[in-house]
This record gives sequence, C-alpha cells and structure tokens, in this order.
Amino acid sequence: MTLHPSVAAVRLPVRRTLARLEVRAGETVAVACSGGADSLALASATVFEAHKLGLRVVGVTVDHGLQPGSAAQADRVVAQLAAMGVDETLTARVAVDAASGMGPEAAAREARYAVLEEVADHVRARLVLLGHTLDDQAETVLLGLTRGSGGRSLQGMRPAFGVFARPLLGVRRADTVTACLVEGLEAWDDPHNSDPGYTRVRVRDRVMPVLESELGPGIAEALARTADQLREDTALLDLLTDRALADAGSAEGLDVAALAPQPPSIRHRAIHRAALDAGSPPSELTRDHVLAVDELLVGWRGQKWIDLPGPLRALRRDGLLVIEAP
Repeated sequence: MTLHPSVAAVRLPVRRTLARLEVRAGETVAVACSGGADSLALASATVFEAHKLGLRVVGVTVDHGLQPGSAAQADRVVAQLAAMGVDETLTARVAVDAASGMGPEAAAREARYAVLEEVADHVRARLVLLGHTLDDQAETVLLGLTRGSGGRSLQGMRPAFGVFARPLLGVRRADTVTACLVEGLEAWDDPHNSDPGYTRVRVRDRVMPVLESELGPGIAEALARTADQLREDTALLDLLTDRALADAGSAEGLDVAALAPQPPSIRHRAIHRAALDAGSPPSELTRDHVLAVDELLVGWRGQKWIDLPGPLRALRRDGLLVIEAP
C-alpha cells in the first residue's frame, strides 16, 4: 500500500530531525501532545520513526487548567498516546500565573516549557519534540512584522533550542489534519484556537486568508522562508556582537573608543544586550531606548545620562559606557 502523502509529509521531517540531531538507539525522545491535529500527527510519526531506530518514546500532555474539563481532555490524550504505541505516558499539570503581566498565552507558554524541561530531565529525554507547523511559523513572523520588533522577532520560531526541537516547521497544518484522518486519529479542537479574542486567531482566520486572496497563494511559505533567511543573518550578527562586546567589555563598563566605530547594527545589539544584562526588562526596553544610548557613543554632547527601564540609567564615565541603577 502506498503511503499517503500527508502521512509521509509528517514522518519525513521527524526522521530528518532525529538524524540531524544524532539521536542514538537506546535514547529517549519525548513528544508534547495536546491532542490537536498537529501534535497528534507528530506523536504518531515519532512513534513510527523512533521505534525503527531503537528509541524510547515518552508522550507528554500538559494540563494548563485554563478550561473546564481540561483534566478529562488530558486523560483522553494519554489514552490516545498509549494506543498509538508510546513507551510511557505522562501528564503534567501546571499553574498559569495570570498576574504575571505577560498575558494568558505567554504565561501558559512559559509554564508549559518549564514543566516540559522538568519532564525531559525526569525521563532523561534526549529531545522534546513540539508540533508547531509552517502555518504557526508564518503567523509568528507576521505578528512580529506588525509589532515592528526587528529581525530577531521576524526570524520566528527556532527549529531547535535547548532540549526542544520542532520538526514540522516546514509542514502545512492541512497535512497534519489529513494525516490524522488517514490514520484514524481523532484530533481535539481547542476552543481557544477559534476565539477571536486572541490576536493569533484573528491573524489565522482573518488576516492570512485575505493576504492569500489578494496577493496570491504561497504567503505562508514565503513568510517561513523569510524567517529561515533572517535566522542565518541574525546568527552572524550575534557572533559579531559577541566579538565586539569581548573587545569593548570590562567589569566597569564598555569601552567607548572600541564600541563606537562598530557598524550601527552591532552597536545597537551590544547596547541592547548590555541593558538586558544589567537588568532592564525585555518587554519594556525599546528601540528608542537603544538609539538614545547610542547617542552617548556617537553623538556625545555632554549628556548626563539616559533613563532606561529597570529603573536604570546609561551614562559615559571615564571613556566607558556604564549602565547602572540610579
């Protein structure tokens, strides 16, 4: 029997991810599964590909407790994972800090990643696989573009970081849905995924269809390609920034004479990183702050200091750029 194209579309990147990250026989791979089509298709593909390599597969579902019946849904996912042949199932329940100021989505994501790292350590997993697709990547890039967040935001989600990997970033959501149908897997439709109160849902259901209609097909793929290209560029800029900071840095501050001749993109990254290292909150530190501090390097007119979130202040002292508490 010929393998259905959508099933193949999900299995192939899982196989390539396991090979690229050199996961060896006898090691453990965990799969985060919410029961939605993306993560359910990923779990099935991982069982198929990992068992061929002699790997142990642990299926993990995280109950955020944000919806009525979430515990029952977690139990349902555990049963599905067991039925498809994972070697072990785990349910992790997390408390989402609604008062964190990050918003419900970000707070839930932070809690989820934290508990998945704990699970990985507990089961000694070599990798934790996540089910984000090309559609998720395109939505992330588009959101970053509308926020004016710069290249780092536009590079979207990373294919791998720490213990995590996202094999399906090149796979369309339609293929994961079809793969589940072909394999007889009943996917769960999270009500939050159709709630227009969430910006990402409006981008998915309203903005992307308009872009496809008005500009032609292939918008999602183009946005994902942009993320890949920017990720390569950002990696080089980060490397150059590391070198600039190493040349200019000291315990007292950054040497103005060493940092000022650097290209603007390197100076701005160095300033941004120095402010974060000093304790400035990432969500409050803006480009305007960075540009104002840059004037202390290249537009020095005797300014006393620049106020930064923290609270912090940046100032020139004895040929050094210093970021400190007032």
